[in-house]
Amino acid sequence: MQAILSPGSLLTVLGSVLTVIGSIAYATDAPNLSLPTIFYGIPIFLGGLALKSSELPPVRRLTAPAQFQELRDRTATEGQLKLLKDVVRWRYGQKAHLESSLEALKLWDEDNPPQLESIEEYNYGDRYALRLQVQLNAVDKSRWFALEDRLGRFFGPGLEACLEENGANALNICFRQPCP
Repeated sequence: MQAILSPGSLLTVLGSVLTVIGSIAYATDAPNLSLPTIFYGIPIFLGGLALKSSELPPVRRLTAPAQFQELRDRTATEGQLKLLKDVVRWRYGQKAHLESSLEALKLWDEDNPPQLESIEEYNYGDRYALRLQVQLNAVDKSRWFALEDRLGRFFGPGLEACLEENGANALNICFRQPCP
């Protein structure tokens, strides 16, 4: 359902419907309807196709948005909220979520970049926390573990990152606030 409601899909469908209506109106000699629908329909259709060709869907969310709403409102840091908001929306013109952040951290491979698979919210010591599952692809685990201390600080003050191995070529990255 999420793929159907992407902005690229909606514009493609809207543009194709307007183009078909305009073409039918042109064929039935209705110039008042055919001219605007064809002139608007074709560019909207092409714009939708352009968006569709470069879209990156939101990351799979393992917890319902409302499940940790109260904890999120009460204890989440600005960095955690930005991170969550960034990965659960449609992105365009990027190969992977968090592309610019991973490039800055030198955790990026141009040919086979790490891919964010899912995000999960959870309670860590009565504080809001995020767990990101990342498929590492061409970036070695040792590079990630070498930057474990820096990851939390990079995404916001007061955050710590905890890396957990999750299979041969995957990691879980937990972003949480240290317990007092």
